[in-house]
Amino acid sequence: MMEYKGYYAKIEFDEESNIFHGEVINISDVVTFEGTSVDELKQAFQDSIDDYLDFCAERGEDPVKPYSGRFVVRTNPELHKSIAIEAKAEGKSLNALVNEILSESVKIKGNRFAVGVVARCSISERDKQYIEKLIKENEQ
Repeated sequence: MMEYKGYYAKIEFDEESNIFHGEVINISDVVTFEGTSVDELKQAFQDSIDDYLDFCAERGEDPVKPYSGRFVVRTNPELHKSIAIEAKAEGKSLNALVNEILSESVKIKGNRFAVGVVARCSISERDKQYIEKLIKENEQ
């Protein structure tokens, strides 16, 4: 993954064409770039971000903010209950506990945030299996 000015890009290599393709992943607008070497790819990424920011400025628009700080998580009722009970037991709001768990998990496990929920909360075996299933699906 690459980062420039707070924008992140995923990179793929097309072996057949012998070229790197990149796409900015933390905005809803489509910004892509490519290069035949790592240096060329980095420069193309930076140029694409700078062009995107210039384009927004020319139009008098703010660049798309990557994230608002809010998102909806759908889960089964038993897991929801378990996390809510854990939050109450710790004297925290549900949002505060989930934010804490996600923060800890991202630092430790990368994108496998659900592992932190399993490790932190006293939940049923069925819920643990449900989370492990989601993790496996996400890794594929």
